[in-house]
Order: sequence, then C-alpha cells, then structure tokens
Amino acid sequence: MNKMTTQEYNQICIRVCEISRKAGKYISDQLAQVNPSEIEQKGHHNYVTYVDKSAEILIVNDLRELLPNSGFIAEENTAGHESQKFKWIIDPLDGTTNFIHKVPLFCVSIALMEGDEIVVGVVYEVNLDECFYAWKGGKAMLNKNEIFVSPIQDFDNSLLATGFPYYDYGKLEEYVFVFKHFMKHTAGLRRLGSAAADLAYVACGRFEGFYEYGLNSWDVAAGAFIVQMAGGVVTDFSGGNEYLFGREIIAGNPYAHPEMRIVFEELFGRVSNKD
Repeated sequence: MNKMTTQEYNQICIRVCEISRKAGKYISDQLAQVNPSEIEQKGHHNYVTYVDKSAEILIVNDLRELLPNSGFIAEENTAGHESQKFKWIIDPLDGTTNFIHKVPLFCVSIALMEGDEIVVGVVYEVNLDECFYAWKGGKAMLNKNEIFVSPIQDFDNSLLATGFPYYDYGKLEEYVFVFKHFMKHTAGLRRLGSAAADLAYVACGRFEGFYEYGLNSWDVAAGAFIVQMAGGVVTDFSGGNEYLFGREIIAGNPYAHPEMRIVFEELFGRVSNKD
C-alpha cells in the first residue's frame, strides 16, 4: 500500500474521533457501576478494570473495520502486537485511577503509526466532551476549532504539568530535584493523573510544558503528535526522539521546551543540595 494522502489521513482522523467518542460514552455510562471487587492490579499501584478491557475491545473492533490488516499496540493487550505497516497505539482509559475514584479527568487515546511515524492522533477527554485531534499534513484541533500551543515566552510565567511515578522509583531523587527547581522558577506545576490530557492541554495552550518518566507509548503517542501539530516541541530528556518508546518525555511550546531541556541537562541525574 502506498502512503496515504492528507485527505485520507483526515478522513481516518474524523472516524477515529467518532470511535473515541463512542468508547468515551461507554466509559461514562460505566462510571457508577465499578465496585472495588472488580478492580485488578497489573502491578504495584497499576490498576485495571473491566471497563478498560471492554473499552479496548470496542475500539479495536472498530479500528479493524476502519483499517483492515493493521496491527495494534494496546495497553490491555486485547489485540496482540501484530507487526504491520500500519499500527494503532491505544490507551482505552488513560487515567484509570482517576476513573476508579470518580475524579473527573480521564481520556481515550488513539494514535495511528505508519511505519515509524505517527500520522493520526486523537485524545478524547470524556468528562468535558473535549476531542483533541490532528492528522499528518493537517492541523491540530479541539472540537472543530484549530488549536495552538501557548505563546507565553517568559518561563517564570509558565505553568507546567507532570506526573508522579507509581512503581518506577529508580529516578525519584532526580525527579524531586527537578520538581523543586520548577516549583521555584515557574508559575506552578499541576498533576492531572492523565498524560494524554497533559499533552492535549499543552497542545491547546493551557500548559506551557509537560514532562514525565516511566510512561508507555500508549500514554503519549496521540498527545505528543497533537502537540507537534499545534506548533510545540517534543523530545526525550536528552533532546532526542526516543520519547515514544524511551519512557521519558518533555513537551512544550517553543519557549518553555528549551528551558526545560536545560534544566534536565544540568540537573537530572545529578542530585545535589544546591540549586
């Protein structure tokens, strides 16, 4: 199969938005139904419910119909990991802990990878009915309105988002050291509990930047692509391109990202009592 046209990417993106909304409605409908006996632990502080699994099955079935013979990288592994030219990277419910506790912020995240390149990204935040999306050769959008990263240039006035590690504490000291620096030198930090939402909020200018380590590809694939299409910059901690599978990410507008990169270059991995 030849590479798709911009129009074809757009058509797929529109359909993925519909699929995300359908999954989001199912998730919302189940919010009052989940009880503690139905919550499983995949690992330390890593929770999953029947809603995660059922939503993923719904999404996978619809995506198979949309793009036959495509492969899947999905959090709950309901579809296997077929090696194909086109692969879907799916998090059916990003923010499961929020969902379990009925904290109203969790997302459906779906990205399409063609070869080694993300070409479509959709993040649907269920509670506010906000669908963020982008396609190769096109624009970054929120509910049919074009979005852009924040224009704020002053890092001291920048609002950042991050996430806290819940099982990988190998870099915790470095993380806290960087966190302390950002507390002193920005307008503040927020922790929403959904990396997909964090990235979507960077894309539409609500945050100037986002960083985290220990994430998987399904946490960041769609959101990172939307940030880039909205005019932002996304890298790993070293400034490279291994953020998708390298389990570390910095995303920001063109002014905040370089400042964040400098902090990581100078401070991350070097724990000190001075700052």
